[in-house]
Amino acid sequence: MRDETFVGESRMRKITKILIPVSIIGLLVVMALIIRANPPERSQRFAPPAQVMVVNAAKVQLQDYRIQLESYGSVQPRTQTTLTAQVTGQIVYVNPNIRDGGFFNKDDVLVSIDPRDYEANVRIAQAVLMDARQSLADASARSELAREDWSSLGNEGEPPALVLRLPQLEAARAGIISAEATLQKAELELERTRIVAPFAGRVLQQSADIGQIVSPNSEIAVIYATDSVEVRLPVRNRDLEYINLPELYRGVASANSDIDVQIVSELIGRTVWDARLVRTEGAIDQSARQLHVIAQISDPFSKTADERPQLKIGQYVTAIMTGQMLQDVLVIPNSTIYQGSYVYVVENDILQRRDVEITWQNDQDAIIKAGLGDGDILVTTPLGQVTSGVRVSVILDDSMTDTNQRESGGGEGS
Repeated sequence: MRDETFVGESRMRKITKILIPVSIIGLLVVMALIIRANPPERSQRFAPPAQVMVVNAAKVQLQDYRIQLESYGSVQPRTQTTLTAQVTGQIVYVNPNIRDGGFFNKDDVLVSIDPRDYEANVRIAQAVLMDARQSLADASARSELAREDWSSLGNEGEPPALVLRLPQLEAARAGIISAEATLQKAELELERTRIVAPFAGRVLQQSADIGQIVSPNSEIAVIYATDSVEVRLPVRNRDLEYINLPELYRGVASANSDIDVQIVSELIGRTVWDARLVRTEGAIDQSARQLHVIAQISDPFSKTADERPQLKIGQYVTAIMTGQMLQDVLVIPNSTIYQGSYVYVVENDILQRRDVEITWQNDQDAIIKAGLGDGDILVTTPLGQVTSGVRVSVILDDSMTDTNQRESGGGEGS
């Protein structure tokens, strides 16, 4: 009996161990079904209000615009000369201003060659001339005496040339001409012992010094005139229609070709010289395939109140040339153009992308041919990749009311 009771209790414990997990699982399944059948109400979510972009913008207006073309070149002498010796001898004097970079005035003696041999030649030539004059006087007297003898002997008519000793007279006259030419040549050679400055200028390079023996065609120095210097400037082919090129035909300048130029150097700070375009070259440069114009700076070495640095030959400079005045054009800053092809405008407080066509452009401004109209609201705030359709709030400014009031950077150089 006790064994049966023990067996019954063991069986009940086993059944209990099985029923409890099954009950729990069943309860969880029932709860899941109830929750699925009656889902809880979701909390209501509110979308945040749309953000409005604030941009600066300006109204595009038709205006008159003065083209400014920018180019680059180096300073070159307008007049450059290589001084050479014309006689042989030893250099006995060198002007202190003939050193490299020295200034000199017109007719200054720059170099002297030992003149003693040439002074002696002048005196010899003078003596020869005096002797020739004496010979001519003697021949003239003999000819007159022969004529008198011809008449005293009762001869009639003109005496023959031999009787009058005319050949001897002509020979004496030829001797005078020869002696005078010899003297003139000797004086010229003596004069050439003093090398005189042909103009007021500056020394580019000295090649000879005191004590040196020189001969004809020996180089003394390279000099250039300081009255003016020139800058050779290339002009882009697409800019030619925007500038009145100076053309000089047989001394007569073309109309409307008086063009102002600013020559700017950054060698020692920013220095500016006023210049003018004086001529256009007659051929296209074969290496650059561009036309070149010549700007001339007058009196570039004069002292000024601001004591600006002097120009140097070979100095690299920037030239800003005054071009034509365009009437009623749309001009916008380059900073408002993206990838060189489109801009952003505002229409009814909505940002719109607008493709544009540029007819001319420099470092700061662009003249628009198509894509914008008078009165359009152009976004001036720098934007990234923004799509059209964004709502914006506009802050208008008047920075583009007169583009020519801004300092233009000039056109792109070659």
